[in-house]
Amino acid sequence: MDRSKESSIQGSEAARSKAAGSDFLQLDIGRAPAGGRTDWLADRLRAAIADGTLAVGSRLPASRVLAAELRVSRGLVTEAYQRLAETGQVAGRGRAGTVVVAAPVTERPPARPAPSAVPDRPGPFTPGVRGGPVDALRAAPCRIDLSPGAPDLTAFPRTAWLQAERRVLAGLTPADFGYGNPQGAPALREAIVGWLALNRGIRATPDEVVVVAGVAQALGLLAQVLRAEGVRRVAVEDPGSLGARLQLEHGGMEILPVPVDGGGIDTAALSAGPAQAVVLTPAHQFPTGVVLDGERRRELLGWAAAGGVVIEDDYDAEHRYDRAPVPALRALLPEAVCYTGSVSKLLAPALRLGWLLVPPRRLDAVIEAKRYADLGNPVLAQLVLARLMASGELERHLRFVRRRHRTRRDAMLRAIADELPGARVHGAAAGLHLMVTFDGADGSDGEGGSEGAGGIDDRALAAAALDLGVKVHPLSWHRLAPGPAGLVLGYAAGSVGEIEEGVAAIAAALRRLSRPRETSRA
Repeated sequence: MDRSKESSIQGSEAARSKAAGSDFLQLDIGRAPAGGRTDWLADRLRAAIADGTLAVGSRLPASRVLAAELRVSRGLVTEAYQRLAETGQVAGRGRAGTVVVAAPVTERPPARPAPSAVPDRPGPFTPGVRGGPVDALRAAPCRIDLSPGAPDLTAFPRTAWLQAERRVLAGLTPADFGYGNPQGAPALREAIVGWLALNRGIRATPDEVVVVAGVAQALGLLAQVLRAEGVRRVAVEDPGSLGARLQLEHGGMEILPVPVDGGGIDTAALSAGPAQAVVLTPAHQFPTGVVLDGERRRELLGWAAAGGVVIEDDYDAEHRYDRAPVPALRALLPEAVCYTGSVSKLLAPALRLGWLLVPPRRLDAVIEAKRYADLGNPVLAQLVLARLMASGELERHLRFVRRRHRTRRDAMLRAIADELPGARVHGAAAGLHLMVTFDGADGSDGEGGSEGAGGIDDRALAAAALDLGVKVHPLSWHRLAPGPAGLVLGYAAGSVGEIEEGVAAIAAALRRLSRPRETSRA
C-alpha cells in the first residue's frame, strides 16, 4: 500500500474516532483527555446523577451498546459502571440492566421566601384564573370527583379495544401507516353513519362526515368557517355549557345568551335577536337536562330554514333512563343543521374522537379547516373504533354502562334527598349529571358567583366542597344572565360509596357557609 493511501485511511479512521459520540447524555469521547477516558466517563455519569439528569430508577445503556456508540472498548465502559457501583450510585439488575439506585446528597440553596405582596396562585373558583376555571378544577387534587362531563372510566372496554386493535393491525398494509384522509378514515366514517342511523335516527352518507378531535374541535372548526362567511353572532343556551362558550369565544365569535326554561331554548327570544347561528343541546340540555319540546323544534327549524345556522351538540344523548329517545334535529332538517357528537361520554375523553356532519355547502370549507388544523386524527384509533362500532361491541358497552350509570344516578338522588332536603333536582331522566338548585335562591351571577335570596353563593359552596376534597361545578359557571344558585353534579365516574360520601361533604360545606349568617342574625 502506498503512503498516500495509508495516510488517507488513517485520516478517515481519525475522523471517525473524532466524530464518535452517543445520544445518551450527548457524550463526546473526543473531549476525554488522553489516557483518562475511563475517569472522564465515570465523572460524566456521576455529574448526571447528581444534577438529576439521571434520576433514581433510570437505566444506563448496555455496556456493549454504549461502547459501540463511543467506539471504545467494552471494558472501558464496564469499568466506569463498576466505579459507580462501588460508591452505591448504580446497581446491576439482571435483564433490567444497570440502574441508578441513589443520588449523592447535595446542599441546596435555601428556598427564597415569597414576597408577602404576591398573592397566592388563583384557584379554580377565583375570577380570571389562567387557562380557564374548568382546567384549573381538573388539575386540583381531590378525594371524590363529582364534576360533570366524565363517564365511568373504570368501565373502559380494555379487552375489547385490545382485541380490535390486534385485528386491525393484522390487516393493515405498510401504506396504511402513512398520512390518512384529513376528513377521517373511510371505515370509521361508514361506521359512524351506521351508528347514527341506529341510535339517533340520522340518515347520512360517509361523505358528509368529518372525523374530529371531539366536540371542542368541531366547534372550533365551525367558528372558523362561519367567521369567514361573515357569521359572527352566535346564540348559546343560558344556562349552557361553559366549555362550549369558551371555545366559541376563542374562535372569535360574539356570544349572545338566550334563556332556557322547561321547554328548552326560548325560540321566540332567539328569533327576535340578532343571532346568525345558535349552538344548542336539544336532546338533553346542559346543564338543566330539559328536552327541546315539539313546538319549539318547529320554530327553530323555521328559523334555520330562513337562513339561521343551527349547531346541534348531541353530547350524551345515548345515556337515557326514564324517558323515550328524542330524535336529533339533524334527522329533521339535514340541509340546515351542523351536527356533532363524540365518544367522550361513552368511552373516554382521552380518545379525542368525534364526528361532525355538515351540510354540503360548508363541507369543503370544514374539511379544509380540518386539514390545516392537524392533517386528520390518528388513523389507528379511528380504525379500532370503527371495528368496535361495526362489530356491535360498542352497542354492548353502551348497554352495560347504562345500567351502571342508572345505579349511580339513583344513589345520588337518594343521597341528595337525605343530605340536601332543601335542594331541587333537575334533569334526572337522562345524561351523566344532575343540576341542583336551592329553594329561595334567586341569584345574581357575577364575578363572585351566584348568590340568592337564600344567601347561597354557589362558587363559595363549590370552593368549600373542594376544601373537603370534593369537586363540583357551581351553576353560575354556566350562566351569563342572573339566575338561581346551584350546583352541577356528575355521577357516572364515581362509585355509589363515593357519591354518598361526596354529597354528604357538600351538605357539610353548606352548613359551614350557613353558620356565620345564622350567628349574625342571632
